[in-house]
Amino acid sequence: MGFVFQLFANPLIGFLPMMLILIGYAGRLKLPLSLPVGFAALLLGTVVAWTLRLAGYHLFEPLDQPFAMHFRPPVLTLSDLFASFGSSAGWKFLAVIFPMGLFTVIGSLQNLESADAAGDSYQTRSSLLANGVGTISAACFGSAFPTTIYIGHPGWKAMGARSGYSAANGLVISLLCMLGGVSLVLKFVPIEATLGILVWISVIITAQAFQETPRAHALAVAVGLIPALATWALLLVGTAVRAAGATLFAAAPKFGADLYLSGAISLSQGFIISSMILSAIVALSIDRQLLKAAGWAFAGALLSAVGLIHAYDLTPDVIQNRFGWMAAPGFAIAYCLTGGVLIALHFSQPPRLRQSRDAFPIERENVATSERAE
Repeated sequence: MGFVFQLFANPLIGFLPMMLILIGYAGRLKLPLSLPVGFAALLLGTVVAWTLRLAGYHLFEPLDQPFAMHFRPPVLTLSDLFASFGSSAGWKFLAVIFPMGLFTVIGSLQNLESADAAGDSYQTRSSLLANGVGTISAACFGSAFPTTIYIGHPGWKAMGARSGYSAANGLVISLLCMLGGVSLVLKFVPIEATLGILVWISVIITAQAFQETPRAHALAVAVGLIPALATWALLLVGTAVRAAGATLFAAAPKFGADLYLSGAISLSQGFIISSMILSAIVALSIDRQLLKAAGWAFAGALLSAVGLIHAYDLTPDVIQNRFGWMAAPGFAIAYCLTGGVLIALHFSQPPRLRQSRDAFPIERENVATSERAE
């Protein structure tokens, strides 16, 4: 949404390329000269930006950083890397490193599942192994960023991208970084002209979440969006508070009932995992697989208890992760009680329902679909 706001803040440059991308890819339209839609949108936005600039409307400001072609290959920093293992300063960041590593792995698994739903199945072990090798190799050259399986497979596939697209991306970006070419690109291409591609990817993966799951599970998909929306809301609040010269720590008591900030922060902590847990509980309840739903609820209780989800400390500087036993006791107890209620509901159901595959809403839908097809 940050990119969406940036795009709509400069509509003369960004709006038309975005609409061309959405219309072209959604409608699977062919452009004159067989131009790729994404390239055509980028070219159109760049031409519009420079035309307006030449006409005296400075809506696009080229990067004023001077460009100098130079070759800067990656430099090994093994001494710094190993020195961090023996310093207290390095180990204190484990509270950030471990959850980020866990979320990266989970995100990669989700992207593999997204690709599989789009018709492309990849081996989990080899895919994650490539991630690990890439992350460790980059760390040896000073990178603090883990690699992950790229998001938006259905969107890129719908754009016509194949394996060569990823290879070309890696090669071009590496050359731009090592040759100092990023500043050269920003001298000519407005960022707003490129953001429509990100909007397209975001829209299509959101649509896939509803399209590729059983129709009866749409409710579970909607519930799974709630922690992510809370995280986004917290980002907006934090940005606004900082712009006003304050901090969340100082402003939190003033929100009161207008904004239950503690709820937003709790939902944002480990939101990738809590989204999965809440969605799973609702989806399995829809299918009347209540014992499995209870298992997910107890998993939520355990993760809350150790602080991987919902737990935090609001300090004068930042929101910190809180790890340790019973880090989020309220959530741990609430998830446990939810699991207990689900177990009780399971045994309170008539035997016929408990012994079935417990997917009645989906089965009725599939039967109805088959009858219509026949």
